[in-house]
Formats: sequence, C-alpha cells, structure tokens
Amino acid sequence: MIFLLIVLLIIGSVILLVLAGAPLLFQVINTWMRRKEKTVARQLDRMFYEKNPKEILRLYFILPPILGLAGYFIFRSFLLFFLGIFLGLFIPNLILKIRDSQRRVKFNSQILDAIMILSSSLKGGLSFLQALEVLAEEMPQPMSQEIGMIVRENKMGVSLEESLKSLNQRMPSEDLNLLISSLLVARETGGDFTKVLSRLSTTIRDNRKLKENVRTLTLQGRMQGIIMSVLPFLFVWWVVNFNRHHFDIMFQSDIGRMLLVLAVILQIVGMFLIRTFSTIRI
Repeated sequence: MIFLLIVLLIIGSVILLVLAGAPLLFQVINTWMRRKEKTVARQLDRMFYEKNPKEILRLYFILPPILGLAGYFIFRSFLLFFLGIFLGLFIPNLILKIRDSQRRVKFNSQILDAIMILSSSLKGGLSFLQALEVLAEEMPQPMSQEIGMIVRENKMGVSLEESLKSLNQRMPSEDLNLLISSLLVARETGGDFTKVLSRLSTTIRDNRKLKENVRTLTLQGRMQGIIMSVLPFLFVWWVVNFNRHHFDIMFQSDIGRMLLVLAVILQIVGMFLIRTFSTIRI
C-alpha cells in the first residue's frame, strides 16, 4: 500500500512538473519557430525561391523523429537514434545550403555570357541601364533574377553603384567581383565600357583555363591524399571484421590508449598536410 502511494505521488509530481513546464516549453518553441521562419524566409528571398518558409520549417519537426526511430528500430541502437535526431535537425539547413551553392555555381557559369550580351548591347548604342534590362530579359535564371533586381532597385531610386555592391554581397564570386570593380572604375573615370568588357572577358576566360589546368595537374596528388586518408580506417574495419578483439590489448593499458590517441592525432595532421600541399591557390 505504501509502495503504491509512493508510485502515485511520483507520477503525480511528474505530471504536475510537465503541466507547469509545458507553457514555458511551448513559448520557447514558438519563439524559436518565429526566429527560424524569419531566417529561412530571408534565405529563400535571397535565392528567389518561391516556397513557403513554413514548409521548410516543418522538416525540423518531421525528420528528427522519423530518422531517430528508423535508426533505432532498424539497427536497435540508441546511438543511431540520437544520431538520426541530429541528422534530422541538420538536413533542412543542408538542403538550403546545397541549393544556394548550386545557384551560385550556375550564376558564376553565366558571367561570361552576360559580359558578351552587355558588350553587344553597348556597341548597339544602348545605355548601361538599358543594357542591363536586355540582360535581364535574355539571360536565364539566376542571372536574370539578380540583374532584374538591380533594374528594379534603380527604378526605385537606389544608385547603380549600391545595387552592384549589393549584388556582389549576395553572390560572392571572384569573377563577379572583378566585373563589378571594373565597371565601377570605368564609370567613375569615363572609360570605354566595351573595351573594358572585352578585356575582362579575356581575363576571366584565361583565369578559368589556368585554374582548370592546375586542377588537372594536381588531380593525382589529391587522389593520393584521399586514398591515404581513407586507407587507415579501411584497414581497422577489415581487421575488426576478422578479429573483433584484435585491438583489445591496446585499450587495456595506458601505453596502448596513448598510442591510439597519438595515431588518431597524427592521422588528422597528415590529412590536413596532404590537403594543404595538394591545394594551389591562384
């Protein structure tokens, strides 16, 4: 009887604590949701992605329990349960970052075509703003979206210099930075835009060709670095599959544990050095 009373008291205390903390918990969740929705909305607006931020926000509540329960029931592991929850919280941000990265890569690949259209429009007698309007109409997304934003901002009273600088901040790129800097300098000094664009297209094309040659020449070194980085982990996995207790002696002594920690540290240092030596910046 006393035991049943104690159990009832414990259950009642837990229920009271949950009821008392529920409003505070809901308030924290609502505050987080509002902040996250604003952040996601800004990211979607920057990418011109016509999607309701609440649809992205739902993934933060749908994916963690699904992946967590899948990891537990499939592999019967609490570690994979918590790992699934963590991945569920990380995946929506990863989706947005991948989409933004793909958009920037596509934008950067369109810069040379945009320069050619600008140069042709200026040679045809159009003003720079009119040439931008032609560019916004002729180019596909995302170039047309970004240039259209500049044209709309200019019509609303924003100076062309500020619009171009905003574009450089939204779409950070070495080629775009070179293009905008050249245009602003030519605009201030009264230079010939057509000549500037012609030389700029040649410079960007040569720069890309040089980067491609460097990437090709360093391919062997980068592949060796990847193989040497993965090889120790594959070796440990192979040994453990054949003899699960092969490394037990290392865990049973202080020297063995120290050597394992040292091996991991040296492996990380080696991976970093290989990546550093095989990377050539231009």
